[in-house]
Amino acid sequence: MPLVATMGKDSRLTFRRRHSYNTTSNVTRAIKTPGGKLAVQYTKKKGTVGKCGDCGCKLRGIKALRPTTNKYVPKRNKRVSRAYGGARCGTCVRQRIVRAFLIEEQKIVKRVLHDQQKKDKSK
Repeated sequence: MPLVATMGKDSRLTFRRRHSYNTTSNVTRAIKTPGGKLAVQYTKKKGTVGKCGDCGCKLRGIKALRPTTNKYVPKRNKRVSRAYGGARCGTCVRQRIVRAFLIEEQKIVKRVLHDQQKKDKSK
């Protein structure tokens, strides 16, 4: 007994593979061939866009691909031309830069205060 793939209201089609469960890897479409026959076409799973490592938001400017196809895509589709491009979003990169700048400024202020205290003690 062949397993019937229910494509909406059309039950004239059967699965072409032995896998009969309604899973994401077994999604099908009913298509008409050039010969006029109804056939089952297996759809591929949708790819996901990369996520930011800090905040978890979707990265803009990066293609949504499956891992196997992502391997053969050129580098320009996988990242953005910026520091941490393809790994962190723009806002998180901006925060990192500002944080690093403020930490350096704080170190300078601390050093200046330390030098002033040394001068006051020596007088």
